[in-house]
Amino acid sequence: MPAGGSSLFSGFRVLGLYSNHVPHALRYHLKHREFYVVTAVGRSFHTFNVNRLGIVAVSNSLPDDITCLAADRMLVFAATGRLISAFARNKEVVMHYNGHEQEVRLLLPLGDQLISADSGGDVIVWDVQSGEVYLRLHFDPATFDVSAMMHPSTYLNKVLLGSSQGALQLWNIKTSKLLFTFAGWSAGVTVLQQSPAVDVVGVGTATGRIIIHNIRLDETLMSFTQDWGPITSLSFRTDGPPTVASGSPQGHIAFWDLERRQLITQHRHAHRTSIAGATFLQGEPILVTNGADNAIKVWIFDQEGGGARLLRIRQGHSAPPTTIHHHGNDGKNILSAGQDGTLQSFSTVHERFNKNLGHGSVNKKKEKKKKKGLTYEELRLPAITAFSSSVTRQSDWDGIVACHRDRLATTTWNYQRCTMGAHHLQPPGSRRGAIATAVNITSCGNFAVIGSSCGRVDVYNLQSGLHRGCYGDDEKAHNGVVRGIATDTLNQLTLTTGSDWLLKFWRFKSKKLEEEMKLNAAPASMKLHRESGMLALALDDFTLVVVDIETRRVVRKFAGHHGNINDMVGWMKVLAYIHYVTQYANRKLNVFIPQTFSPDGRWLVTVAMDCTIRTWDLPSGSLVDCFLVATAPVSVSLSPTGDFLATAHVDSLGLYLWTNKSLCGPVGLRPLPADYQPAVETLPGVTVEETEQEVNSEEEEDVYQSAEQLGAELVTLSLLPESRWKSLLHLDEIKKRNKPVAPPAAPAAAPFFLPTVPGLTPRFATQTEHETQSKVLNWGVLSQRSDFICTLESALTTGSFDQPLRLLKDCGPAALSVELNSLAPEGGGARELLLVFIQMIDSMLASGRDFDLAHAYLALFLKRHLRSLSQDATAMEALNHLSSRLEKGWAELQASFDQSLCLLSYTKSALL
Repeated sequence: MPAGGSSLFSGFRVLGLYSNHVPHALRYHLKHREFYVVTAVGRSFHTFNVNRLGIVAVSNSLPDDITCLAADRMLVFAATGRLISAFARNKEVVMHYNGHEQEVRLLLPLGDQLISADSGGDVIVWDVQSGEVYLRLHFDPATFDVSAMMHPSTYLNKVLLGSSQGALQLWNIKTSKLLFTFAGWSAGVTVLQQSPAVDVVGVGTATGRIIIHNIRLDETLMSFTQDWGPITSLSFRTDGPPTVASGSPQGHIAFWDLERRQLITQHRHAHRTSIAGATFLQGEPILVTNGADNAIKVWIFDQEGGGARLLRIRQGHSAPPTTIHHHGNDGKNILSAGQDGTLQSFSTVHERFNKNLGHGSVNKKKEKKKKKGLTYEELRLPAITAFSSSVTRQSDWDGIVACHRDRLATTTWNYQRCTMGAHHLQPPGSRRGAIATAVNITSCGNFAVIGSSCGRVDVYNLQSGLHRGCYGDDEKAHNGVVRGIATDTLNQLTLTTGSDWLLKFWRFKSKKLEEEMKLNAAPASMKLHRESGMLALALDDFTLVVVDIETRRVVRKFAGHHGNINDMVGWMKVLAYIHYVTQYANRKLNVFIPQTFSPDGRWLVTVAMDCTIRTWDLPSGSLVDCFLVATAPVSVSLSPTGDFLATAHVDSLGLYLWTNKSLCGPVGLRPLPADYQPAVETLPGVTVEETEQEVNSEEEEDVYQSAEQLGAELVTLSLLPESRWKSLLHLDEIKKRNKPVAPPAAPAAAPFFLPTVPGLTPRFATQTEHETQSKVLNWGVLSQRSDFICTLESALTTGSFDQPLRLLKDCGPAALSVELNSLAPEGGGARELLLVFIQMIDSMLASGRDFDLAHAYLALFLKRHLRSLSQDATAMEALNHLSSRLEKGWAELQASFDQSLCLLSYTKSALL
């Protein structure tokens, strides 16, 4: 039977994905005056602002994983295999560059051109706008394998290429000529970086050497050597101190002083994996780094001695997570344990609420002296295999207990302090080779019940960390590995299951066995829903059984998975009836489920290695939803509120959230037949927070712009602030009020200055030159007309007053008063200019635009020139025409105001 995807869950977003092994690209937004860092994550790239490390944009997905990134002011370039794509607005693909025959591994934007190099030896120069090939160069990988390239500063149309054989070549891409070949340093070039000094570049080699070389003189200025292997990244500091930072494959960063030619400091384990990229911000003491450990870090240099400290960080798991659980009753935080050994908390609300509880470490005070000889890796605990959390008493003591791979002792963690706890819980007299396999914290938050591979089940007090007993005779609860532990809500029962095919019921306080149940196969895992008292067990034969802990009987059996069941979660959904429609068919067709669940409806969600996520309905005993994913899910967790389903997958570093459609509206669920073929659902991607979205106004081409005038019958006000026009009539009063009480006093002794001759070269003036200068000002200097008067005269012939009006808008109140005073003959103007200004005001009122400015300018104009205008008959005729237009315009506005006020008063006083 064909399928149409999941009818219950819809992909929402992914958490915890920030970076991979591809070096980041840095951009600067001119209008925002802010730096943005672009990192590759699989088939798409993410854009973060450096100030807050908040995600502002997510690109559309490409057909394959991104292999390299580059960015300029307008576009972001990403290479996937042989294809290069250009993205506008950090999201949409606007151009494809297809011409390489091998995988593209280097990109370099250079003005209106893009330079790309592939593993086959082809270097292509593209025209960014047209997408055409401008130049194609071919190198033999056996003699010159291009491994790095850069554009030397101030070298027009030049590009410097580095090879894995060690040689460097300087090319002119406009003339396609080889200008110079550098012999190299008998080591492959891994990084080329321009220094703040012209002609000087930094060269990183595969042997760990850093060479500062002058390419104009072909002279090596200095060199450094790091002991951590090849140079993976280089960056020069540009805000003052001569410092260069170098990255290594071990995740260490070294900082070198170019003036003293020595090492300043080093940051070991800055990243858990190789440093993919390290870039200093232009003119700022800030370094941005990223690595394959799924982390972006921002460092600031404000420490004494030139050292750096971590300023901001966004990080997820560096290895795929294995176990996830929702923490708390609000469903906003998800605890995740990964193969990297860390325990982290991801927020479904915002990334700033994420927490990293760190990596477990060995803490034995008795062996404190021995620990001095141990390495960093030897002090770290192995990865967490299982954990349990409780929020009941987390403010008083540790609320998380975790089991580690190949270790019997379990560790406690504190969620509020984001650290590992003080207790290492280990049973007394334990067997050699035993390991902890299962853990559960009671609902009261006081006790932890831990099972081990030798069959022991022990109880510990979380406050003191003391051992409080164990279950079974001879301190052994099962004759095999303990696979699952659960306790009920009232701490009356403890349920354990093991590889001996037994499910046992124990009294929690007395630790006596009450009953045991034989299963059809060995259980793989166990999950108890405390509110409903339903216990679900996943068996090794790929089946599920549900046991009621009150009656202690199997109430449901489910079969359908074709692989090991990795995890499961149960949830009770309580909703009011919207439609109470129940239809029954014969038993061969099973039972139809109502469109909205009844108050006692219960679901069980399971994930397995067959890449399916299945939802089982317990009351009807049927499968109601099933869908496939690309990679097998290893863990699943459903939020206590039921809004999100979280999954973790094989070889994936993120946590994927799925929304529950039934909370948004009625969802019709039907029992699925045995031959149901689930459809593949695409894993959700990253979404951008609304508060962090970037508005690229300088890149936006199709932004809607409102018209200057929506309609001829409407009146449009200007966008100028009120301070530019409201106080024009009171300028004299403002000047009088702001006049100083006393004139400025001359300095007691003015310094002596020798007269100089103006020019580029400073030169003192002789006595004759000084005396020949006339002290009488030329009348032509005073009689110069302003730009406003010139444009006002030209507007009389063209009939358009836009240019003089634009000049008036740029003037302040004082400058505007000066311009209007200069229109009169006594101010250097003419009577014709007064008439032209009246015509300009008339055109403004006729168009209906800048209504407030027209009245303000007219009021100031009449205040300055009404006496002289009253003696001119032509001017009075123009003013009478303007007065009639004003009265007509205000009459229309008054009618509109009266109609609106009448309607408003009626609405307020009418009885509804």
